[in-house]
Amino acid sequence: MHLLSVEHITKSYGEKMLFEDVTFGVEDGDKIGIIGVNGTGKSTFLKVIAGMEPADSGTISVGNRVTVRMLAQDPVFAPGETTLEHVLGGDSPQLRAVRAYAAALEAIELKPNDETLQEQLIQANQRMNELDAWQLESEAKTALSKLGIVDYEAKVETLSGGQRKRVAMAAALLLPSDVLILDEPTNHIDNDSVAWLEGMLQKRRGALLMITHDRYFLDRVSNRVIELDKGQAYFYQANYSRFLELKLDREEREAASESKRQNLLRNELAWIRRGAKARTTKQKARIDRFEALKENAPKQAGGKLDVSVASSRLGRKIVEMEGVTKRFGDRTLIRDFSYIAVPEDRVGIVGRNGSGKSTLMKLIAGKLMPDEGTVELGATVKIGWFSQEHEEMDQNLRVIEYIREEAEQVKTADGSTISAGQMLERFLFSPAMQWTPISKLSGGEKRRLQLLRVLINAPNVLLLDEPTNDLDISTLTVLEDYLDDFPGVVFVVSHDRYFLDRTIEKVIAFEGNGVITHHTGNYSDYQAFVEKQGEGDAAGSAAASASAVKSASALANGAAASAKPAGRERALKMSYKDQKDFEQIDGWIADAEAELSAIAERMEEASSDSVRLQELIFKQQRLEEKLEQLMDRWTELNELAEQIAAQKQ
Repeated sequence: MHLLSVEHITKSYGEKMLFEDVTFGVEDGDKIGIIGVNGTGKSTFLKVIAGMEPADSGTISVGNRVTVRMLAQDPVFAPGETTLEHVLGGDSPQLRAVRAYAAALEAIELKPNDETLQEQLIQANQRMNELDAWQLESEAKTALSKLGIVDYEAKVETLSGGQRKRVAMAAALLLPSDVLILDEPTNHIDNDSVAWLEGMLQKRRGALLMITHDRYFLDRVSNRVIELDKGQAYFYQANYSRFLELKLDREEREAASESKRQNLLRNELAWIRRGAKARTTKQKARIDRFEALKENAPKQAGGKLDVSVASSRLGRKIVEMEGVTKRFGDRTLIRDFSYIAVPEDRVGIVGRNGSGKSTLMKLIAGKLMPDEGTVELGATVKIGWFSQEHEEMDQNLRVIEYIREEAEQVKTADGSTISAGQMLERFLFSPAMQWTPISKLSGGEKRRLQLLRVLINAPNVLLLDEPTNDLDISTLTVLEDYLDDFPGVVFVVSHDRYFLDRTIEKVIAFEGNGVITHHTGNYSDYQAFVEKQGEGDAAGSAAASASAVKSASALANGAAASAKPAGRERALKMSYKDQKDFEQIDGWIADAEAELSAIAERMEEASSDSVRLQELIFKQQRLEEKLEQLMDRWTELNELAEQIAAQKQ
């Protein structure tokens, strides 16, 4: 089904052409990834398609009854609304029905005998049934919790920028739409949330257009790619892996075509220099051909980032953490953590949002002090801190002023010295662009500029806090290559699984409640370990249940044996084990029933999470088996107690 048509759209800012004469269509089931270096106009491209910005020329045609929704980089919220109110605050019939039912229910609680209100509640109930809207609130809470928002009554205005973005994403996922447009959906969410979002978008009906620099995410979700490059749009019917192959083929064809053009140009130039006389029609045609060959030169490439920056010598003692504990109020983020960095360490720090990853980085950098334990840095350590916030950049400064604040001259990896302006050119800031105020740069350009300022100080310990946010894939690839040869130590906090797999060799994992574990290998190795542990826990639970069944059976057989007469009839009595079981079995049964009740509540909360629901069903089955064995044992022991009591009468 055809949903949307983009026809000959063009957009420029001043002399800079973002995209020109772009035409394509969007069909139901399309999942389109938008790719391009920072500053090529990807976000503007999506805003034009969503109708949030006008194109200079061209048209966007949306089908009848087709709904287009966009999650912007900076979403807008109503004053005073809570997280749940925002997610349920859409204009779909289902969401209106949910709000009407909630209002009717609240009113009837105040006036339970009011017949008018009773009729309104009945009508609201019928409307909920007609629209099958009963699960919406549960789905909204599930989406919020999966994206790391657990306080449904928190005022949105009190949340951080990253949290607000996640609330807006939950709303975008819940609201029905035929075309969903997402701008950097994986920014500000942790690895578990990225994996959940990936699964949601894979299953989602309708069409999807998204900008993302997360290569695993792009590869697994997209089935089409649009590349914006030097004002042109290139289209690929492929995911990210296949796109790379097709792009290489295209560039090879373009290179061959350019080589042929250059040869023709050289031949024509030689003819011109021999003294061609523009008197005959034939000679005039050859001169026109020469001019046409010159005009057909391809647009200049944007250049490639050159991260050839010097680093400082690093001694034997680098970073040593011993028994570190850090609390905020009643919450312990880090408990008794120790780590000794070794030369050329590549360490990834992973865990859920808010678990303490950035806090650990700040402790290493000396921006925070531990409540207990010590953090010691070697005498030669020179830290480069690449934070995830832009706030520390003075937005009024010009690009070159921002770099000159740090250094007028920059030492490169080969030992030479170049000016700040020359180094900016290596980081793809043209001489004209260097006099642009920072506030005018795109998010990705600001991140690239911030990275340069960190590196020109020649650090030997790099602390990279979410380095992939807003950096384009080309820049990330160059940064990864730079880290391959970086002689110092690197600590990385990142939700980008590809970047972690590409750069790290150890994992520090925040498991919750201040517990931190160490693992050798990259992120995929760590994930495999976690999954294996999960399987082991499930198998252990099953084995424990089987062991309980076997023990109960053995106890039953023992009790039966003790009840049998041997030779002449002997008085019945309980063994020591029977007596202990008899005293405790009521408590065991109560505990098992309470556990089953708690699991039932968790199953209701996880009704829209099939994976979690399956885990809970498995636990419920094991507990029911355990409870059945306990009830059999209870019956057996009570019968034995009655027989003993009757014997004494």
